[in-house]
Amino acid sequence: MGLNDIPMAYRLHIGFFGRRNAGKSSVVNAVTGQNLAVVSDVKGTTTDPVYKSMELLPLGPVVIIDTPGFDDDGALGEMRVQKTREVLQKTDVAVLVVDACAGMGACEEELEELFRESGIPWLRVFNKSDLLEQVPGDTEREIYVSALTKDRIYELKEKIGALAPAKEDRARLAADLIRPSELAVLVTPIDSAAPKGRLILPQQMVLRDLLDADAAVVVVRENLLAETLQKLNTPPALVITDSQVFKQVAETVPQEVPLTSFSILMVRYKGLLGEAVRGAAAMKTLEDKDRVLIAEGCTHHRQCGDIGTEKLPRWLERYTGKHLRYEFCSGTEFPVDLSGYKLILHCGGCMLNDREMRARMGRASGQGIPMTNYGVAIACMNGILERSIAMFPHLAGAENGKE
Repeated sequence: MGLNDIPMAYRLHIGFFGRRNAGKSSVVNAVTGQNLAVVSDVKGTTTDPVYKSMELLPLGPVVIIDTPGFDDDGALGEMRVQKTREVLQKTDVAVLVVDACAGMGACEEELEELFRESGIPWLRVFNKSDLLEQVPGDTEREIYVSALTKDRIYELKEKIGALAPAKEDRARLAADLIRPSELAVLVTPIDSAAPKGRLILPQQMVLRDLLDADAAVVVVRENLLAETLQKLNTPPALVITDSQVFKQVAETVPQEVPLTSFSILMVRYKGLLGEAVRGAAAMKTLEDKDRVLIAEGCTHHRQCGDIGTEKLPRWLERYTGKHLRYEFCSGTEFPVDLSGYKLILHCGGCMLNDREMRARMGRASGQGIPMTNYGVAIACMNGILERSIAMFPHLAGAENGKE
């Protein structure tokens, strides 16, 4: 996977915020060295968030986000402001662009309060410093720049880099579950919804993580799993499967062989496995006509046999014996008010960054709505959840709603 192939979800997200005509887009263009955003003297030129994946030194692969003016008014303005609030949920570093001639105002103070509430590291950037008679010195939180003359743009990038959160010391996707030279078997069904000519992203990521750990890897479709296991001189140290064939694979793989799924590993990678396991316990409490939200982080063409809109509802009704009501959302759309739902089933979130997945889980938790993920839910419905998380001893008892 080359640098340009790094998915958006695994890049540092840098959001530029401010009032209309403060020069956000001009600062974005100066920082990126590209005409990424449309620049105009007309207030409100940026009407929707603009996303651009790129390499930004000294930070590396990043996503630059140019947002609409936060002081916009009217019905359309309210929609733009809501979009800005949504961007905060996926922002790793916030850059507040202030018109140096106008100074700070209520709009800027409100944005800074939102940054603080969200726990986002942020920087105050006074643009148009070329129009000032005297330019104040920088502080730890502030810097004066000119997007027009490019003055101190390099220093701005250095300050953004200093605010970037350090990579977490969290578990790898799968490499910590296996020793060098040990064998892992990956079970990867190829159905009509799979991308032509390639594996889906979680499968690619797990494969690369295991290879980086010097593990041996066999990739096989579910119909050849039994035959493949028979050919091995010794049992594999680990089997990882696509959730859609979890039951079939669990029946084929000997009980003594550790087994889990790509989706479970992905939600663990996001740091949310415990919450997802506890959320799955709520499936047992569902009643007739309860509303269930099924959410996906990516958008794709729905086909016959789609897991989110067809398979999961069918499996859930078979498991609960109840007639439930379903609603669906995908991509960046995720309801603000979740109070009408009894359960949220979410995909692995491979196309969402960690901040956005945590924000979604936090929103559900804050409103008292249990939320789990596809892989955890499917393992639970097939009676194999305990086996699927046995390699994570800190989760003992979580499948019963507690740890």
